[in-house]
Amino acid sequence: MESKLMTSPMRSCVAVALALAVAGAYAASAPEQSKSTRIVCWKDKSGKVVGCGDKVPPEYQESATKEMDRRGVTRATTESSEDAAKRRTQEQETAKQRAEDQKRVAEQKRQDTALLSTFSSEGEIDQKRDRDLQQSDILLGQMKVSLKNATDRYNEVKVRTDAAAKDKKGVPDALKEELSKADSDRQRLEQSVASKEKEKEEIKARYAEQKKRWLELRGESQAGKAAPSSASSGK
Repeated sequence: MESKLMTSPMRSCVAVALALAVAGAYAASAPEQSKSTRIVCWKDKSGKVVGCGDKVPPEYQESATKEMDRRGVTRATTESSEDAAKRRTQEQETAKQRAEDQKRVAEQKRQDTALLSTFSSEGEIDQKRDRDLQQSDILLGQMKVSLKNATDRYNEVKVRTDAAAKDKKGVPDALKEELSKADSDRQRLEQSVASKEKEKEEIKARYAEQKKRWLELRGESQAGKAAPSSASSGK
């Protein structure tokens, strides 16, 4: 005969004890069959035992369980479907993060190798920075000249437009279009100049970072290089 006992969450401990008592009695009355006796306790979503018996009810099939032998020793446990899904999600996120970390480390190693093979001294880094800045300055100068011409053009058309606006005939459509185009050209060049100036600052920052990293890879530092000269000057 199978024994089965279900209880409310507030009486779960009594349920376990009673289930074990039933199992023990069953084992005493039928020694041979007691070897296969098992008690399974099932839990609710909060993790509390809500019942015990010889099998899990259909409505708790997705719940976490704990299986005990006739002496009350836990022999197996299972996690709920919800906990299993959370665990798989966490494992996937961990694996993804590990892959991203490995990719980042590999990319940093590639950049470090390229940095050491490209420059043999700090001076070479500075020279390359200065060349890049010089090219930016040339383009920036050309942009500023174009911006000045566009601004002068806009101002000239604006004066004619303002004068036409005072006339009873109003501003001709062709003049309106000319002013709109002049204003558009002026704004476009202003944005280009601002972008190029920002690019110059980014160049300075990039080479400063490269120099810092180059020194780290070479096992040097700015402070370490300055120390010997300070010591020698005190002699």
